[in-house]
Amino acid sequence: MIPALDRPYALSPEAVERFRRDGFVRLKEVFDCETIGEFGPEIVRLTLEAKNGVKPLAERSTYGKAFLQVTNLWLKSAVARELVFSRRLAGIAARLLEVDGVRLYHDQALIKEPGGGFTPAHADQFYWPLASDRSITAWIPLQPVPAEMGPVGYYAGSQRFEIGRDLPISDDSERRIAATMEREKFELVDDPFEVGEVSFHAGWTFHRAGPNETVDMRSVMTIIYMDRDMRLKVPANQMEEVDREAFCPGIRPGDVIDSPLNPLLFES
Repeated sequence: MIPALDRPYALSPEAVERFRRDGFVRLKEVFDCETIGEFGPEIVRLTLEAKNGVKPLAERSTYGKAFLQVTNLWLKSAVARELVFSRRLAGIAARLLEVDGVRLYHDQALIKEPGGGFTPAHADQFYWPLASDRSITAWIPLQPVPAEMGPVGYYAGSQRFEIGRDLPISDDSERRIAATMEREKFELVDDPFEVGEVSFHAGWTFHRAGPNETVDMRSVMTIIYMDRDMRLKVPANQMEEVDREAFCPGIRPGDVIDSPLNPLLFES
């Protein structure tokens, strides 16, 4: 075990207020370079192993060009499990959501290959059969992410804006959401990331990322948390039904999402 994974983070009241206002917050020095270095190679290895059978980059859809993705690495690797079960990260998530505890919804590695395309504008919670907005994603770069590598960009304050929430990630979502965000004057914040910096964004915050124009992989680990008492809603679309089966097995609408795949990660 790495002590830094469980050591509390000094989250300021100002950071909580920024998250409440903007729907995201970026936090410096959540981890040091040594800690990040313990996880990067394993997460990349697991993701690239899953690449077998994937079409060449030029033959993929816009979504397929955006990144390689693998979910629930915590079930595949003890190393990945250590990061996903970090009380430091889960404690930040609970404080930002202003809830008493958080469970795991799922984790997801996102590798944007050299030459990989842009990630279209979208809101994550379109895919999730969750009964409230008390969900949050930690976006954890495993190396520095300069502008040309495609850092995630958030539309500040957009978590309260409902137009576009019915759009799956696609060329259409990029055109329509980006145009709406510009018209409504939601600022896009897409600054580079340093090693050890982690961002947290709400499930309904609209976001996107540029292409990877470098010769290196942009490797990112994400962890999605939800309120400890989150209940399953009746899936509203096919994507929510797919997620219910994958990440909430055996849970019925109206019940707390506490399946074996949704362990309690932090409780105050």
